[in-house]
Amino acid sequence: MTVALIAAGDPSIYGGKAAQLSTALRAGLPVPDGVALGWADVDAVAAGRASLDDVTLPNPCSVRSSAVDEDSADASFAGAHLTVLGVAGCDAVREAVAAVRASAYDPGALAYRATLGLDASPRMAVVVQRLVDSEVAGVMFTRNPMTGADERVIEASWGLGEAVVAGLVTPDHWVLDAAGETKTFMCGEKDIAIRRTASGTAEEPVDDGLVEVPCLDSAQLDALHELAMTCDRVYGTSGHDIEFAFADGELYLLQRRPITRG
Repeated sequence: MTVALIAAGDPSIYGGKAAQLSTALRAGLPVPDGVALGWADVDAVAAGRASLDDVTLPNPCSVRSSAVDEDSADASFAGAHLTVLGVAGCDAVREAVAAVRASAYDPGALAYRATLGLDASPRMAVVVQRLVDSEVAGVMFTRNPMTGADERVIEASWGLGEAVVAGLVTPDHWVLDAAGETKTFMCGEKDIAIRRTASGTAEEPVDDGLVEVPCLDSAQLDALHELAMTCDRVYGTSGHDIEFAFADGELYLLQRRPITRG
């Protein structure tokens, strides 16, 4: 079943990522619009038994994994499953959906499943969202993932967030206290950015004058702190692993999961 992302609240059909984003959308958080494909539909699309011709897709879009047991407090699968960015057109989305499903059977992903004692047969749902063509993007932990301290740990870089997630750069690194004030800052070396192109995305060099310039200003850090507090209210917990982006002065929530224990 393919539904608007806001309606994809059942993790047993649409997976953990879609369910988390559905909650965020229903609460009015700034999540890019999109659709969710249930795991049975993903199987059918990947096998050529179903098409996406009658589905309204954002363009360009991001095609993201949303396995049934993904993005929980015990299993994040961060980096184990595929995300495809800058996809345009039904044929390209169909290929991306098949590739995301195939990534569930990658040896690393299967080994992670085995380590956590999860079902050896993945059920891969998919989220298709409007691509945020971001100037800056990154990740934020709303509690320190190493110590559990009540502080925000933020890493960000220029362009799309995959440069941070994939480890292509040394991102800028902030630690904010519980009130949102900066405790520490370390400037990274952000010499590569992933940018949208006409055919998808590409790695591009960053202007020399921006490589060692902080990519977030105080107003953007304040906005991230506010987002963290809003997520506390929406999800009823203070531990969030968030992927975010800034585009045209607006903050977007791309993904939210609990900070993973496993």
